[in-house]
Amino acid sequence: MKKIQGILGFIVGIILSAVFGGCHSVDNWNNDYYGNFDALWTIIDEHYCFLEYKDIDWVETGKRYRSLIDPEADEKEFFKVCSAMLDELKDGHTNLISWFDVSYYRKWWSDYPQDFDLRLIQEKYLGFDYLSSGGMIAKLMEEENVGYIYYSSFAAGFGESFLDNAFLSMKDSDGLIIDIRDNGGGDLTNVEKLVGRFINEKILAGYIQHKTGPGHNDFSEPYPFHYEPNLLHVRWLKPIVILSNRSTFSAANNFVSIMKQLPYVTVIGATTGGGSGMPFSSELPNGWSVRFSGSPVFDSEKKLTEYGIAPDYPVTNDDYETDTILETAIKYLNFLASENKQEPQE
Repeated sequence: MKKIQGILGFIVGIILSAVFGGCHSVDNWNNDYYGNFDALWTIIDEHYCFLEYKDIDWVETGKRYRSLIDPEADEKEFFKVCSAMLDELKDGHTNLISWFDVSYYRKWWSDYPQDFDLRLIQEKYLGFDYLSSGGMIAKLMEEENVGYIYYSSFAAGFGESFLDNAFLSMKDSDGLIIDIRDNGGGDLTNVEKLVGRFINEKILAGYIQHKTGPGHNDFSEPYPFHYEPNLLHVRWLKPIVILSNRSTFSAANNFVSIMKQLPYVTVIGATTGGGSGMPFSSELPNGWSVRFSGSPVFDSEKKLTEYGIAPDYPVTNDDYETDTILETAIKYLNFLASENKQEPQE
């Protein structure tokens, strides 16, 4: 019953935040370039959740880009001005959506090494021989005695029996590698579903706040949310290494923040891409829509991970013929196993 009440409270908070996010009627703005620009600026000013955290002078930003509007230009040029202003947020969750284009801030990942090549892993390390279901592939790497799972997107589901079978095939291995490089996020319910396979008791997964007013600091108290173990299916409580890169974003970033608190989990690779705001949408008078981060999500220590989560062991790939990050994870798990074998038995 407590779990149901907690989930209901979490959902109600999101609904209230979404309702508040839509309280500015598009009828309050003229349907011309200046009216649409002012509507966009105000929506972000009142509802975007990281203006204060990112120390953005939104008033100055608005004045600077409003001065670039040409009333005689076509709407595609106007779209560019609005998109450039939104890029100042440096947020991969922020998009302006029109009938002809969708804006997207790419520099949160494009300025960093990719550090991942799925074809290389499939060919060199898995020999094109692996189990697959939904967004997952899995294999026991017998020579290395390590289990490997690649999860491409939390937007894609996975079968519970598939995971049971994969875990059972890896039960005698030195440990498990969960590769979420290039995982751009998706459904948080899939995060909860997966985390439940790696815990044996209820854990504090993090906190969420909701906007309560138009001020940049108008937020509710942080609301805690918890995850519980999946006792109906096979769970994995042995050593785990999570592989991350800059394109590990949003729900995948959240997965790392939750898993990292577990004592048998180690993160290897690069700092994740962040994206810790719950996205919401609103509409402009001309019919364009804007998507943005409306509610901040914190880790279990009430820290924001909007700028990403640093790995325990930073590693980059040296070339295009070897996955140095994956090989480091294999060696790490083999080392842990050898150390445990040397410990005196009681």
